[in-house]
This record gives sequence, structure tokens and C-alpha cells, in this order.
Amino acid sequence: MPDLLEPADARGGNRQVVDGGRWTVDSKERAAVAARPPADVHVPSSAPSTVHRPPSTVLFDKVSKWYGPVIGVNQVTLELRPGITGLVGANGSGKSTLLRLASGQIRADLGTVQVAGHNAWTAAAKRHIGYCPELDTFYEEMTGRAFIETMAQMCGFSARAARRRTAETLELVGMADRADTRLAGFSKGMRQRIKLAQALIHDPELLLLDEPLSGIDPIGRRESLELFRELARRGKCLLVSSHELEELEKLTDHVAIMARGRIAAVGTLTQIRDLLDGHPLSIRLSCDQDRRLASALLDLPDVVGVEMQNGAGLLVRARNPRRFFQQLTALILEEGFDVRHLETLDDSTHAVLGYLLGKAAQ
Repeated sequence: MPDLLEPADARGGNRQVVDGGRWTVDSKERAAVAARPPADVHVPSSAPSTVHRPPSTVLFDKVSKWYGPVIGVNQVTLELRPGITGLVGANGSGKSTLLRLASGQIRADLGTVQVAGHNAWTAAAKRHIGYCPELDTFYEEMTGRAFIETMAQMCGFSARAARRRTAETLELVGMADRADTRLAGFSKGMRQRIKLAQALIHDPELLLLDEPLSGIDPIGRRESLELFRELARRGKCLLVSSHELEELEKLTDHVAIMARGRIAAVGTLTQIRDLLDGHPLSIRLSCDQDRRLASALLDLPDVVGVEMQNGAGLLVRARNPRRFFQQLTALILEEGFDVRHLETLDDSTHAVLGYLLGKAAQ
């Protein structure tokens, strides 16, 4: 397995920790809040440089989890601080298991998982966690507002505080004007927003979001991305799971890539792409002169091989994708090839992960 490039850190990208962004507390609510463990203190930017940085929001230390003979995650070590980290991987790579471990739904068989300094399995850790699962199971006869108010009261807030927090949270996720409809009548995008609202209702430091943009229309997706960025600016730690690397690129430059239960790489997208410079990329293309094009392609320094596809064009394998496409463009313009079709076949997340694990095993 390759060395981790760097831990998720509030200092990178848009990971600015700010003091503020918390809801106000009325006198009745104050007693309930005081009974809970104090939240992590956010250090203002004017604080002296001698103040120590706060502890990690999430810390996985050599964590493994089995489901009978099947391993879910394997020797995962990962540290997350305030900011947004994307968790990307193909289906079955271990993303959901990692989120369930962080949320305290399951226990690690080996290693430890800590949230805000507490064992993730404990009630003390769960006070710091907001979890937005990929699947939803609601009390369908309830309205969205009633559901969120109920969740707030289950967190220990008074009825008055629950109503106020519900109104604020629904406004935050863009559901204030639609929350009085029964959940059974909600669209997929509306249900996603309600799931996010219940995760935010108690103002947690950590948000675990499993495929949070699935089923949301383009406008709602853009609004959700901006909301996630705003939460990060408020000093929260967001772990956003997705199988689409391109989707996460719009949200954060910092990702952790999972495959076969392992962390294949952690770092910025630029750093991870640098790892892929030697990855042979497969491209299918066709033109009016396939044989002549095949001969010309074999002369390019980054082409590993060219295969004729029985009338279906050429299958080309090339290293250093960015440089290869520059060379290919120059070749087409200079030789006047009429390219009718060009398709990259394995630039998906699954192929990237397979390459990273293959490199790790060498």
C-alpha cells in the first residue's frame, strides 16, 4: 500500500476554522445543553500562536472490520480535522463500513476509532456526530417538520427549542416552504434534504454524508455544495462519500480513495493524479484510416500498444494521459486524420482504484 500522502487538515484548501456559526441558546435550552459534554473550543484567528491545535475530529488507528469471512475495512489509518474530505471508491470498496464505524453503528474488530477524543461507540462521541445515510427509512405519515422536531426532542431539546431549531435547520437546507408535506409525498431530492436536516439538528462537529447528492436536481445540487462549504467555513468536519470522483471535485480538493477495504491514497487531487501519470489508459478511437493511424500511434513515446478491433476502430493503451492527448492532438492536426470516435474506457474511479492497489502490491 502506498504511503498516505497527507492527513486531512484544516489548513488545506478551503478548510478555514472560524469561531461562530452556532445557534443561540435560550434559557430553557441552556440547562439541557449544559448537561452535555462541552463542545470543542474553536480558537479565534487572533489567538496567540502558542495555543495548541484542537485534537483530531476523527481518528482511525489501524482499524479492521470483518463480516464473517468477508473483510469490510483492512488496517485503515486516517485522521480528519475540520474541513471537507471526500471519500471516494467503487461499490464494495469499504466506504459505507468506514462511515458506520465513524458513526458508532458498528465496532471495529481491530484498532480504534475516536470522534472528538471519545471512542466512536460511546454516547459521548455520538453527541458530536451528524449522520446522513445513503438509504432512507422514514415514518412516512409524518410531515417533514414533525419528523425534524421529533429528532430534535430525541436529542434532548425542549419542545420550544426543538421548534426553533427545526425552523432554522429547514431554512438552512432549503426546505422551509415544503416541510409541512407528508414525507410519503417527498421527491428523492426533498428526502435527501430532510436527511441532512436531521443530521444538523443538534449542531454536531462531525458530519458523515453518504452519497448526499444522489437524486438531487442540478440547482439543488449546487445549493447543497454551497451549504457544505459554508458548514466547513463554520469549522465543521465533513466526510462526504461518493463513487464519483468528478462530483467530489466540485466540492473539495482533498480526498481519501478506498479500494478493497483499504485506503489507497489520501491527498489533494493533484497529488493523486501525479500517482496516475504512469497508469496505462485505454482509449478507443476510429478514423477513416485506422491502419495508418495505428502505425503513427506506435511511434508516440507514451503509447504502450495498439490493437485493431475488427472494424470497430483501435484500442490504444497509453501512459501519461495528459501528455499523450497533447501528442495525439498534434498528430491528428499534422497528418489530417478524420477521427470519427474517441472514447476513454477506464478513466473511471474503479480503474483508478485498481491501478493504485496494483501499484501498492508491487
